[in-house]
Amino acid sequence: MPRLLLLILVMLIMATACNTKHEVQVAPVEVKPIHITIDVNIKVDRALEDFFGDLDEAAETSGEVQTPPAATTR
Repeated sequence: MPRLLLLILVMLIMATACNTKHEVQVAPVEVKPIHITIDVNIKVDRALEDFFGDLDEAAETSGEVQTPPAATTR
């Protein structure tokens, strides 16, 4: 009889040990704006070099200094 009582007691302890409860709280997620700066100096530098490079080559061959036409604004 004591063995049966001990077996029942062990089974009750194991049954209560398997009964666990976990609570997980999920806080609201805050999304902030992201500011991205892209450096485009290389493209602008190459474009200016191509534009003024053509003018420099033309000036060297003709011996004159040429200026680009002025932009018109309204």
